[in-house]
Amino acid sequence: MLFRHTAFRALPHLRRAQMASQFSTNAAAASSINDIPKSWTFTSKLPADSLFPTPADSHKTPRHEIGPRQVRDALFTWVRPQTVESPELLAVSPAAMRDLGIKEGDEKTDDFVNTVAGNKLQGWDEEKLEGGYPWAQCYGGFQFGQWAGQLGDGRAISLFETTNPHSGIRYELQLKGAGMTPYSRFADGKAVLRSSIREFVVSEALNALGIPTTRALSLTLLPKVRVRREMTEPGAIVARFAQSWLRIGNFDILRARGDRDLIRKLATYIAEDVFGGWDTLPGRLEDPDKPTESTAPKRNIPADTIEGPEESAENRFTRLYREIVRRNALTVAKWQAYGFMNGVLNTDNTSLFGLSIDYGPFAFMDNFDPSYTPNHDDHMLRYSYRNQPSIIWWNLVRLGESLGELIGAGYKVDDPKFVEDGVKEEDANGIIERAEKVIMQIGEEYKSVFLGEYKKVMAARLGLKTQKESDFNELFSGILDTMEALELDFNLFFRRLSSVRVDELETEEARKDKAAVFFYSDGVTGLGGEAEGRKRVGEWLEKWRQRILEDWGDGQSVSDEQDKERMRAMKKVNPNFIPRGWILDEVIKRVEKEDEREVLDRIMQLALHPFEESWAGRTFGGKEYKGDVEEERRWTGDVPKIGRAMQCSCSS
Repeated sequence: MLFRHTAFRALPHLRRAQMASQFSTNAAAASSINDIPKSWTFTSKLPADSLFPTPADSHKTPRHEIGPRQVRDALFTWVRPQTVESPELLAVSPAAMRDLGIKEGDEKTDDFVNTVAGNKLQGWDEEKLEGGYPWAQCYGGFQFGQWAGQLGDGRAISLFETTNPHSGIRYELQLKGAGMTPYSRFADGKAVLRSSIREFVVSEALNALGIPTTRALSLTLLPKVRVRREMTEPGAIVARFAQSWLRIGNFDILRARGDRDLIRKLATYIAEDVFGGWDTLPGRLEDPDKPTESTAPKRNIPADTIEGPEESAENRFTRLYREIVRRNALTVAKWQAYGFMNGVLNTDNTSLFGLSIDYGPFAFMDNFDPSYTPNHDDHMLRYSYRNQPSIIWWNLVRLGESLGELIGAGYKVDDPKFVEDGVKEEDANGIIERAEKVIMQIGEEYKSVFLGEYKKVMAARLGLKTQKESDFNELFSGILDTMEALELDFNLFFRRLSSVRVDELETEEARKDKAAVFFYSDGVTGLGGEAEGRKRVGEWLEKWRQRILEDWGDGQSVSDEQDKERMRAMKKVNPNFIPRGWILDEVIKRVEKEDEREVLDRIMQLALHPFEESWAGRTFGGKEYKGDVEEERRWTGDVPKIGRAMQCSCSS
């Protein structure tokens, strides 16, 4: 395994404003979904499926004839969503509306509902058969470590890109559950309400926590659509969006087919059109034998520069690889910090942009258990909490292999003969060795970036303003080992610690008394029982108290105001609400079986404002929120015993 067991257990909050929600679009600047700016950059710059070379070819083809098959020499297929009867919009995310620049109230219009249900094509002229047109991506992937061949967007169809004029961020809007595509294999192209509710809520919840993620605009019920999974279930569509839906699997399929020309084209597109240009990528590592710190400088390097001496392996494609690696290191670090797990971290579920993506059997940690996996089909625990950082690196090595020829070519990567003819037999060993060396070196950078982010977030969650070398073992690992032994709740511990005053911990007995705050109301279920639990937690609280005195006071004491400031800081990074499995199951039941609708708005309100002490009766965005006090109390309190460490299937 790449990292020590304890190194993977937590992660800081940091730049919550990475996502576009930091840019609040005011009502005057917002538009209807009809009028927001639209583009189709992806499909204009990359090759389409040759069976439908133009959108018109696809549009003139009966929808039912666009079914599963192998697609070669292409990165996407033009394909429109399947029209549906009587779609019912269940909920929207107000934060997503703002970030896309869609005005409040537009969700009540027929045009909005029909767009997010797939019944209206924005930008397409039906009479002239021209304009922007929807598409589905082609990609492959390694699933549970085994090559699975062509996969692709089997039920996801992208509609258009839109750039928020206020934030300048471009997003690609996509419908999940919109019908069969050439990439559906043996499936039906549909999504069930159950999994759609889960993705709708968690996408926005992770964004609010400051974790890079794809987003969710809306949730639509398809009352006339029944979907067969383990049982027959109602169908639904999530309208979701992201800066990019590209994933490692896009390169996997090209590598498997030996398509070196498309690998280069796709890599160039990502650098220039997704990341904003070659000059935005990380600067060269000064010493090839040492990892770069997470604050590595950047430098401007023209795209057509042929760089460095022959022994230098770091060309522009290497820097692209490093950018992707670093983004994923930061994201998985945040997952660990907040106890989040994606239960199917296959390469087709690993984002090149570094986003949390494709939510199947995901979960947040309840009682801390490094071996926990939310996927009940993951019998080997491949995607357990403990293994997530190592698995992301395993996936990134697969990407390195796909880019291996470009990485290993060093300064010759733009030589016309190399571009045209590829690797000469006599040069093959040297290129392979150089690529392997670079990938190993970047593996050290992955660890460095991961651990740097881990320590920052962990320090923030524990209320520390500075970092000491001893914190890792004495505080970080110490409390996680204690949580594991005593079966304490991961996120409740940090939130409750945020309300503990330092003057409550001055004696050993006081610390033992305060330890009970962190136990479930049904007692300590782990090793040693309550007496041992009070002792262990009390001993850790003394170490934590000493560090708080150092950071916030003079080493001997802190003032009341300093301690209040520390508690406020902790509550800004330790959520009061997270969408746990048992809560989502309750919401699904209430929506699907009891025809409730308002509960979706309420859970979204908590998900979008996870750090608040309470919600009911408060004002958010200039509006009073009524809420449900009793519901909030249950959802932020102890996890019911039967609801802890739940698992679910990949079926959705």
